[in-house]
Amino acid sequence: MKILSIETSCDETAVSIVEAEGGLDSPSFKVLGNALFSQIAIHKEYGGVYPMLAKREHAKNLAPLLEKSLKDAGLLKNQQNNHTEEFWKDVENILSREEGLFPALKETFKDIDKPNIDAISVTSGPGLEPALWVGISFATALGKLWNIPVIGVNHMEGHIASVLIENIDERKVEFPALAVLISGGHTEIVKINSWGKYKVIGQTVDDAVGEAFDKVARLLGLPYPGGPEISRLAEKAREENLPHTAKLPRPMLHSNNLNFSFSGLKTAVLYYIRDHFSGSFENMNEENKSDLAREFEDAVIDVLREKTNEALKENNVKTLIVGGGVIANKKLKDVFIDFENKYSGLVVKIPTRGLATDNSLMIAVAAYINTCLYPEILTNTKKIIAKGNLGFE
Repeated sequence: MKILSIETSCDETAVSIVEAEGGLDSPSFKVLGNALFSQIAIHKEYGGVYPMLAKREHAKNLAPLLEKSLKDAGLLKNQQNNHTEEFWKDVENILSREEGLFPALKETFKDIDKPNIDAISVTSGPGLEPALWVGISFATALGKLWNIPVIGVNHMEGHIASVLIENIDERKVEFPALAVLISGGHTEIVKINSWGKYKVIGQTVDDAVGEAFDKVARLLGLPYPGGPEISRLAEKAREENLPHTAKLPRPMLHSNNLNFSFSGLKTAVLYYIRDHFSGSFENMNEENKSDLAREFEDAVIDVLREKTNEALKENNVKTLIVGGGVIANKKLKDVFIDFENKYSGLVVKIPTRGLATDNSLMIAVAAYINTCLYPEILTNTKKIIAKGNLGFE
């Protein structure tokens, strides 16, 4: 089946077309078209994602990204349509909250034939609500325009499913499995009994790990996004064997549960700068910043390692999936891969760098999983698009 997929949960606008087959036993995916616009440069001046600005950029970019994906997939065909003004009014009403999106949609697709697409999938949560609703509205309007079913997808299930797209080592995901999802907005440990059966067994009680990286980067006067900048300085400290002066806590390391807390770690960095550098990064040189960045990164990694290790000890799993943009951190990635050496028979699955961050390909894969489990959603999707959490406890 061919799935058109839309992702607008945060600051990435993405549209893709994926051909899926094989069912749940041996799923395979072929990317027919894939277009993505990153808003990082736009949000840099704010030091983080500004929700209403993200919403505006999504509305501006969805129609051209869809057009590009359809062209790449060879599915963009001209044909004179006879939609009535009343029909277009209905479509306009669906997009009434998204400024500029209806004119762009109508202008681009008024004379385009219905593409050979079986379903439209869209991220329906969790994420930034203003951003999410742009994608949901756009998907709903396309479903109306082309009479194609629309499937709402849980963003976190997308991260779990991302390891299926480019199955580089060809090892299958075997159940029960565990997923550690680490991104700018989420830090979760999820027990997976089978596809579509997910139970969150650990999560952050405040800041997500990626959010903490960004906040600490701001305290150090580093640009957004903060993760790569923190990692660059931390690696510098290790390579140059700089004096290890900074000391930070490891929050909730001995909390007797699998939850996380990173807000206090950020505050500890704030106090360290206050006590040692009069409260300003301007009083820190490159060596000072590198030392503190290394200690912060080590603290985060220690917590993620120990919590994951506890989860693996408590749950006899066959596969460990690690997803989310923070896994781009090389030192952290090596820590997770090393669990294969510690647990006999454990397979660690990590998506490629481009699939670890937010993307629409993973949303298409999650939608395919749900169509295999619940074929009826191809004809009745309204409640699914409203929930966006099918299978999660």
